[in-house]
Amino acid sequence: MSKIKITQIKSGIKRPADQKATLKALGLKKLNQTVEHEDTPQIAGMVKKISHLLSVESV
Repeated sequence: MSKIKITQIKSGIKRPADQKATLKALGLKKLNQTVEHEDTPQIAGMVKKISHLLSVESV
């Protein structure tokens, strides 16, 4: 599978608990932090749910 690079570009403050939990599940703790994940359907769903907080690019 291909990899995607996910960067948090907006804060999780004042966001619903499910969005905060999704950020945590993706491994994002700080603003401008970047993580790499395999592009699986589960990760794609999580990214879609909080796409307004993230920047995503293919690796």
